[in-house]
Amino acid sequence: MNSFAEVWFSNQGWTAHAFQTKTWSAMAKGRSGLLNAPTGYGKTMAIWFGVLHHYYIQRKVKKIKDTPKLHCLWITPLRALSSEIYQATKLVSDDLALDYQIGLRTGDTSTKLRQDQKKKPPQSLVTTPESIHILMAGKGYLDYFSDLEFVVVDEWHELMGSKRGVLVELALSRLKAINPKLKIWGISATIGNLEEAKDILLGHENQGVMIKSNIKKKLQIETLLPDLLERFPWAGHLGVHMAEKVIPIIEQSQSTLLFTNTRSQAEIWYRQLLELKPEWAGTLALHHGSLSNEIRVWVEAALHEGSLKAVICTSSLDLGVDFRPVDAVVQIGSPKGIARFLQRAGRSGHQPGALSRIYFLPTHSLEIMEGASLKYAIKEGMMERRIPYIRSFDVLIQYLVTLAISEGFKAKETYEEVKSTHCFSSITKEEFNECLLMITKGGRSLGAYDEFHKVVAEQDVFKVTSRRIAHRHLLNIGTIVSDAMMQVKYMSGKYLGTIEEWFISRLKPGDTFWFSGRNLELIMVREMQALVRNNSSKKGIVPSWMGGRLPLSADLGVALRHSMDVVHQPINRNNPELEFLRPLFQKQSELSALPEEGTLLIESIQTKYGYHLFVYPFEGKFVHEGMAAVIAFRLSKIRKATFSIATNEYGFELLCDAPIPIEEALEKSLFNTEDLLQDIRLGINTTEMARRRFRDIASIGGLVFQGYPGKPIKTKHLQANSSLFFSVFEDYDPGNLLLRQAYDEVMDFQLESARMYAAFVRIGSHAINLTFPIKLTPFSFPIFTESFRERYSNEDWQTRLSKLKETLEK
Repeated sequence: MNSFAEVWFSNQGWTAHAFQTKTWSAMAKGRSGLLNAPTGYGKTMAIWFGVLHHYYIQRKVKKIKDTPKLHCLWITPLRALSSEIYQATKLVSDDLALDYQIGLRTGDTSTKLRQDQKKKPPQSLVTTPESIHILMAGKGYLDYFSDLEFVVVDEWHELMGSKRGVLVELALSRLKAINPKLKIWGISATIGNLEEAKDILLGHENQGVMIKSNIKKKLQIETLLPDLLERFPWAGHLGVHMAEKVIPIIEQSQSTLLFTNTRSQAEIWYRQLLELKPEWAGTLALHHGSLSNEIRVWVEAALHEGSLKAVICTSSLDLGVDFRPVDAVVQIGSPKGIARFLQRAGRSGHQPGALSRIYFLPTHSLEIMEGASLKYAIKEGMMERRIPYIRSFDVLIQYLVTLAISEGFKAKETYEEVKSTHCFSSITKEEFNECLLMITKGGRSLGAYDEFHKVVAEQDVFKVTSRRIAHRHLLNIGTIVSDAMMQVKYMSGKYLGTIEEWFISRLKPGDTFWFSGRNLELIMVREMQALVRNNSSKKGIVPSWMGGRLPLSADLGVALRHSMDVVHQPINRNNPELEFLRPLFQKQSELSALPEEGTLLIESIQTKYGYHLFVYPFEGKFVHEGMAAVIAFRLSKIRKATFSIATNEYGFELLCDAPIPIEEALEKSLFNTEDLLQDIRLGINTTEMARRRFRDIASIGGLVFQGYPGKPIKTKHLQANSSLFFSVFEDYDPGNLLLRQAYDEVMDFQLESARMYAAFVRIGSHAINLTFPIKLTPFSFPIFTESFRERYSNEDWQTRLSKLKETLEK
C-alpha cells in the first residue's frame, strides 16, 4: 500500500479500490500506463498518490533536500477541469503538510504568475496542451523539463480525437527525448478502441500497462415523454414545450445539470426556465464556452457549494469536474453518441457506489426512439471508437516553428522523434523536408515573400531569429480555430463573453439579442467589441455559433436500426418509448412502410412542391449529406436533373421538379460501391469543401495570421487570405502537403468516406422496399421540414408548416 495514500484515505474514512492499488504498484515499478475506471471512483487519486510516492522515494534515495525543477506535468483538455485537478491535488498536499508544490497554468493564468512559475517551477504543473507548447517555445525549456519524471494526460479519449491530441503526441515525443525514462500515464473513459488509445499515448515502443476497473456504475435512464404524441414531427418542435417536464426534476433534486448540444440551445433553455419559474433567478445558471471566465468560475464554485438549483450547460461541463451536489442530469435532445451520453450521465452520482440518474428529453417525436436505442446500446456494451488524426502537417509545421523559436532544432533528430508518434508514423523524409521548406522558404510557391521565411538554418540548427515572427507565432499557438470572436461588454466595461463576428455583423444598433441569460441591446460596435446594455424586452434574437453540429455516431446508428426492428415485434412493455410511438408507427405503416433490419425503405412522393425521394439509411446527418449527393449524381447520369437535398439523422430527401427515375436506377444497382470514390469526387463539390477546410489548416500552419489579442483579423479577411493560398497551391503546387491534407480531412471527417462506404456496402446486401405514398409520411415529414425551413422566411415557416401538418393528419 502506498504510505501517503494509506494515511490520507484513512483520514477520509475511505478504502482504496483494487484499480487504485494496482496503479500505485505499477507506478512504483516505474511503469507507464492507461487507467480506465467509472466517473467518481477516484481515478485522479489513483495516479496522484503514485506521483507523490515516486517523488519522495527518489528524494530519499538521492538524499536531495530540495528539488526546484518540475517533476510532473498534468495535462487536461478543459480549463474548468484543470482548476478542479489543481484544487484536488493541492488539498492532498495541504492535508498531509507536504512540501510538494502544485501550480496551475491555463489561458486564464496571469502573466506575472507564469513568469514566477518559469523562474521557480512548482513540483507539479496542471496545464493544457497549448500551454506546454508555449513553454517549449521559451528559452531554457530543455533545462526546465530536464528533471521531469511524469506526464499525466487526463481525459485522453477526448484529446485523442482532435488535433489537440496531436499537440500532446508531439510534446511527448520531445519530452521523451529529453528524459528517456519519462513515465506517461493516461486517464480515459471507456471507448471502443481503448488499447489503441494506450498505444497512441505511450508510443508503440512503450510496453505500458492497461489498468481497468471492474466496477460497474449504477445507471438509471428515463425518457421524458410528451403528453401528446405528434405523428408528424419536426426537428426541435417539442424542444422548450417540454420544459414543464423538467421543473419537477429540478425541484426534487438538490442540484441538476441540463446538457444541451449547442450554446444557442443553452441560452434558449435558460430563458424558458426563468420565464416559467421567475423565482429561480439567482439559483439558475448558464455555463458554456463563450461566457467570460469570471462567469464560468462563479458557476463552478456555486455548484461546489450547492447554492444552485440547476445549470444549463454544453460540453463545457462534460469532463471530469467533480460536482458532488449534482444528483440529476437532463440530456436535452439527442446526445448523438453513446459515450457522450454516458459521460454526461456520470456527472450525477459522482461518488463511489452512487446511482447516476439521467433523463433524456427528446426535442421531437422520432427522437423519442433514441431513448430506447441508448438503453439497448448501453446494455449491450456498445461504445464508439475515437478516430485519431494522422498526417496533420499543419500541426507539425506549427510545432517546428515553436521549437525553432526557443533552442532551435536539428532536422535528423527531430524527424526521428516526430516519426515515433502515431500521427506521423508514415511520414517520409521527403515529406518532412517539405515541411522544412515551408517554414524556411514558404514552400515551392511562396519563396518570393519574405514573411514566409520564418526559420533559418545555422550550422544544421533551425532557428527563428526575428523577434516579430517569434511574437506573432506565440500568439497563435494551438489548434482551436473559430470564426473571429467579438467581446460583448457593457458600456461600464464589464465583460460578459464572446460572440462570433458574423452574428454581430447582422445586427444594427438598437437590435436586441439574448446572451449569458440576459436580453441585451446593441449600442455600437467598436473595433472587435460589441457594446451593450440591458433591455427589458421579452423579444430578442438568440445567437448561434458556427460548428455546433454533432454527427450521429455509427454505434448509435446501429442501435437505432435495432430499435426499428423491435417495432415489428409484438407489444413489449419493456420498451416504453417504442410503445408510446405505436400510433406514429401505425400511421407510417398505413401510408408507406416501416423501416426494418435488412431492408432499405425508399419513398417516392409527389406534392405541389415537386417530386420527392426519401431514403432511410439511419447513418446520421453527415453521412446522409454525402450519400444524397452521390445518389443525386448517379440519378442525373440516367436523366439530367437538378436536385435539392435535405437531410436529418435518419434519412435524406432528393427533391426535383421532374419525375425521378428511381426504378430504373435501382435496376442499375444505384447503391453499388463500384466507382464510389470517383462518384464522391464528381458528385460532391469537394474542392469548395476543401477550400473551407483549408482556412483552419492555413491558420494552424501559420500561413494566415489570426491577429493580436483584442484585434483579431476579421473573418472575411481570413477567408480571403486562406482562399488565395488555396488557389495558388491548386495552380502552382498541387502536391503541397497542406493542400492534400485539406482534401484528406474533407473525406475522412466531413464526408466520413469510410463510414459512407461501409453504409453502401451494407445497403448493397439489403432488400429495397420502394413505396409510393400519396402524401408525406411521419418519417418523411421531419426531413421535408429541413428544406421547407430554408424555403420560407423565419416569420411564417412554422405557421405554414403547421397548416401542412394539419392536412396530413386528416
